[in-house]
Amino acid sequence: MELKKNPKADLEKRRGLYLEIGLVVILFACLVAFNIKSSDADETTVFQREAVQEEEEIIIQTQEQELPPPPPPEAPEVTTVLEIVSDDKVIENELVVNAEVDENTQNIEIAPVQIEEEEEVEETTIFTVVENDPEFPGGMEALYKYLAQNIKYPQLARDNNITGKVYVTFVVERDGSIANPKVLRDIGGGCGAEAIRVIKSMPKWTPGKQRGKAVRVQFNLPVNFSLQ
Repeated sequence: MELKKNPKADLEKRRGLYLEIGLVVILFACLVAFNIKSSDADETTVFQREAVQEEEEIIIQTQEQELPPPPPPEAPEVTTVLEIVSDDKVIENELVVNAEVDENTQNIEIAPVQIEEEEEVEETTIFTVVENDPEFPGGMEALYKYLAQNIKYPQLARDNNITGKVYVTFVVERDGSIANPKVLRDIGGGCGAEAIRVIKSMPKWTPGKQRGKAVRVQFNLPVNFSLQ
C-alpha cells in the first residue's frame, strides 16, 4: 500500500522560515543572557561599594602650653642732678640763723645724766661644766697626796677588810671654800663619814670661772680606801 504524504505536512517548504525563527530566538536568548550578567555585575558592584566602611577621623586634642608671664617692666632709673652754685649766687628761701645772743636769752644748762651702777648680784647658780675648772692648791697630785696623808682608815672597815672607792660630791664656792659635801656611793664600815671629814678639812681651792668670773661649781671626787 503506498503512503501518500499530505502536501501541508511537508516541512521542507518552511525550512528556511523555521531556520530564521530559530536564529532570532537564539539571538534573543543571547541578548537576555548578557543583560542578566551585566545587571548582576552592577548589583555586585553596588553591594561592594556599600560594604566599604569609611575610616573614622581621629582628632588629637593638644593641650595649650601655658606661656610664662611676661617680665615686669624695668623701673626707670632715677638720676640725681647736682647743680654746683658759686658762693656769690643768691639763693632764694635761704634759712638764716642769727647766732647773736639777746639780753633776754636764758642760758639753758643741761645736767649730765648719771648712770647708776647696778649692784653686783651674787650668783646662786651652781655650775657643773665651766670654762675653767676649780683646782686644789698644787693640782690633782697634791690633792691625792693630801687625802692619803689625812685619811684615817676606820677600824670597823679594817676589821671587816672593807676596801673600795667612796664617791663624794661638794660645791667649790666663789671664794674657794668647800660647801655641802655629800656621799654619792659608800662602801660601809665608816668610810663615807671619814671621806666627808677629810673633805671638810681641805684648804681653799682656786675657784672655777665662767667668762672670766668666779662661779660656784659642783665637783665630784672618788676617795680610795685600800689596806696595805
